Amino acid sequence: MYAVIVTGGKQYRVTEGDVVFIEKLEAEANDAVAFDKVCAVEKEDGIVVGAPYVDGAVVNATVLKNGRGKKITVFTYKPKKSSSRKMGHRQAYTQVRIDSIKA
Repeated sequence: MYAVIVTGGKQYRVTEGDVVFIEKLEAEANDAVAFDKVCAVEKEDGIVVGAPYVDGAVVNATVLKNGRGKKITVFTYKPKKSSSRKMGHRQAYTQVRIDSIKA
């Protein structure tokens, strides 16, 4: 059984027991979170697709930790103009474990 959830403007395909890195949530470690924006759920009798979300479907998860990803380097320049700029960026994330899918 799997579900497709929407959080942080992205869609994730999750099953029970998965550990997923998602966009940062306002939750501390060991907090319980519930995702109610479920686009699709696979059941024993087939797939249920919402329009836009499945009514009554909830995915429960536990926050494992909050953190920041690896640094990426952004370098922009304009040729022949002696103009360049070097910046770094670290994306914030929340690591969650999917506990249950209720459809």
